[in-house]
Amino acid sequence: MSEPGLLGVGSYRPARIVPNSEIVDAIDSTDEWIQQRSGIRERRIAGPDESVVSMGTAAARTAVERAGLDPQQVDCVIVATVSHPLATPSAAARIAFELGTDQAAAFDVSAACAGFCHGVAVAADLVRGGSARHVVVIGVEKLSDITDPHDRGTAFIFADGAGAVVVGPTESAGIGPVVWGSDGEQYDLIRSIGPGEPTLTMQGREVFRWASYSMAKVALQALDRAGVGLDELDLFVPHQANNRITDAMARAMSLPDTVRIARDIVDAGNTSAASIPLALDRMIADGDARPGDRALLVAFGAGLSYAAQVVTLP
Repeated sequence: MSEPGLLGVGSYRPARIVPNSEIVDAIDSTDEWIQQRSGIRERRIAGPDESVVSMGTAAARTAVERAGLDPQQVDCVIVATVSHPLATPSAAARIAFELGTDQAAAFDVSAACAGFCHGVAVAADLVRGGSARHVVVIGVEKLSDITDPHDRGTAFIFADGAGAVVVGPTESAGIGPVVWGSDGEQYDLIRSIGPGEPTLTMQGREVFRWASYSMAKVALQALDRAGVGLDELDLFVPHQANNRITDAMARAMSLPDTVRIARDIVDAGNTSAASIPLALDRMIADGDARPGDRALLVAFGAGLSYAAQVVTLP
C-alpha cells in the first residue's frame, strides 16, 4: 500500500489587481473599514479571457512540472469549484484535456471554500488504495462572475484565482487523516442560486462566529489524528476567509508564536476553494515554507462544510 503525499504545488493569479479604492464607492465603504473588517487591501479579478478552466489548467500545469511528472502520468484530476459556469460537463474533464492527460478520471467537488481540502482527502485515499497513482487536485474560482459588485457584504471579500497540488506516492505518509463534516442546520448562511448570476450572498456575522470557534476544535482534532503536537507544527494555512477569523482560530488553539501563519488574503481576497493552495504556494515562493515543513490546512465554507488535515511540504 502506497503512502500519499504532496509532490508539487502550483498557482495562478489573474493579472488585474483591484485595490479597495476601486470598489469603495459602489458599496458606500472605505479602505480603512474593509481592512479593519477583513484584512484585505486588494484582490485579483479575472478578465474576460480568464476562466475557471484556463486558470485551473495553468495552476495544474505548474504543479505537475514541479512534481517532475509528465502530464501523461496523471491519472485523476479533481477540481474544487463553485463558479464553473456549466453544471455539466465538469471543469475537471476539460482541464484534464487541456493539461494533456490521457483518459484521466476527472470530476468536480462542490464543497465551496472547503472543496480543496475535500479533494486532497479523496486524492490521498485514491493513492493509498491503489485506484490512482498521481492525482491533481485543483481549487479554482472566478467568483467575480457570481458576486454583486454593489453588495456591501460580499463585493469587497470575494476574488479570483487558482491553486493546485499533485498527490502521489511518497516514502513516508505526507497527508494526515482528514477531519471533515458539515452543519446543514446553517445551510442558508452562504448561498449562490446559480452559475453566472451575481447571487452570492453571505450572512457574515453568523459565519464569523461559527468559523472562529468551531474550526479551532476541528483544527486540533486534525493535529491529534495526525499525531502532531502544536510544538511540532511549522505552518498554519487556514482558508483565507477573513484575517479576524484566522486570528480568532489561532488564539482558540493556543497556536505557538513559532508557527508561521498564511496571510494571503491581504492581497488576494477570499478565493474560496482556491485560497489554501494559493496561500501555500505564496508561502513557498516567499521562503516562509520549506520542504519537509508540516502544515495544518483548515477549510470551511457554504453548507456549512469543513475539512482539515496535516500535510508535509514537498
